[in-house]
Amino acid sequence: MEFGPRALGNRSILADARDPEAQRTLNLRVKQREGFRPFAPAVAAEHAEAWFDLPGPSPYMTFVAPVAADRLVATPPAGEGGVATMADRLAQVRSEIPAVTHLDGSARVQTVDAEQAPAFHRILDAFHRRTGCPVLVNTSFNIRGEPIVATPQDAYRCFMSTDLDVLVLEDCILHRADQPPWEGEVVEVALD
Repeated sequence: MEFGPRALGNRSILADARDPEAQRTLNLRVKQREGFRPFAPAVAAEHAEAWFDLPGPSPYMTFVAPVAADRLVATPPAGEGGVATMADRLAQVRSEIPAVTHLDGSARVQTVDAEQAPAFHRILDAFHRRTGCPVLVNTSFNIRGEPIVATPQDAYRCFMSTDLDVLVLEDCILHRADQPPWEGEVVEVALD
């Protein structure tokens, strides 16, 4: 089982928060927006304290919290003798979960409770058992300029008009490679 960019249900896209290229890949190939835009981490609630300095539960991504100090990676300073350009600074790995760590070492955290969101929690738990990390990137399932998908048809169109690898709709798992060529509308987005 692979954990590359994939859609969960008809509302979220999940990716490996440990992958330094996940943020750029999701932004450019899937969300079709500038590569530097941040994403939120979803973390199993019982592991949140080990990964973030969070004051309490955050099931709705309402809090920005520092990534736990022991999860951060030392980075060279900006400017003279350090990182020269903003692009280089944006590309720096700042933590063990670089796809969701902002420039200042914070993240907009979503805690996922087993009782409140059992299916999502099971995904995080399976990923944690496999990798040792209970954190995934969680972002809305839409592309720039479009609303979040609302129907299975919306989900399939968005899936086929982006570079997602796998679409999960309830109990159905669709692999891009197994789908017929897409002949429907493709939204073309020009980046600012």
